[in-house]
Amino acid sequence: MSDATVDDENVEEKKPSKLPLIIGIVLALAGGGGGFFAVQSGMLGGDGDHTAEHSAGSDSGAESEEQVDTPALPAVSFIEVPQVVVSLGPGTQAAHLRFRASLEVPQNYAAEVEGILPRVQDVLNSYLRALEPRDLEAPGALVKLRGQMLRRVRLVAGEDRVRDLLVLEFVLN
Repeated sequence: MSDATVDDENVEEKKPSKLPLIIGIVLALAGGGGGFFAVQSGMLGGDGDHTAEHSAGSDSGAESEEQVDTPALPAVSFIEVPQVVVSLGPGTQAAHLRFRASLEVPQNYAAEVEGILPRVQDVLNSYLRALEPRDLEAPGALVKLRGQMLRRVRLVAGEDRVRDLLVLEFVLN
C-alpha cells in the first residue's frame, strides 16, 4: 500500500500565470492610445488639430487671424418667479417644499410675461400643492415636475412666450 500513496509534501502548487494580466494591461494601453489618437486626429468628433492650428496661428501674429463661426445666442430674458413655499400633506418625510424658478422668455415678450407673473405664480403654487408625496419622492421626479410646470406656464402665458422653466431651488425640509 505504501507504493500507491502520494507524497503530499513533494507536490508543488502551480502558480497562476501572469500572462493574461500583462496582455490585459498592454491591450488597455493600446486602446487608450488609439482612442486618444482618434480624438486628436478628428476621426471621432474631437477638435483634432484645431488646437494646433490656433496655437500656430497665434504665433504668427495678426497676419493669419482665423474667424470662428459661433452660433449667435438667442435674445432672451430671465424672469424670476417669486419663491413658493408649499406645506406637504401627511405621509411625507418632509413638511414643506421650497421652490424657486426662473422663466426663459424671448426679449420681445419679457414685459408681457412679467405682467402676468402673479398668474404664473398661482398656477405653479396650485400645481405644487396638488402633488402627492410619491410624486416628489419618485426617481427622476424633478424632471417630470419641471415638464409639467412648464406646460402649465405655457398654457397661461402662451406657447411662444416662454421658452423654458429653470428650477433654481427645490428643497424638501
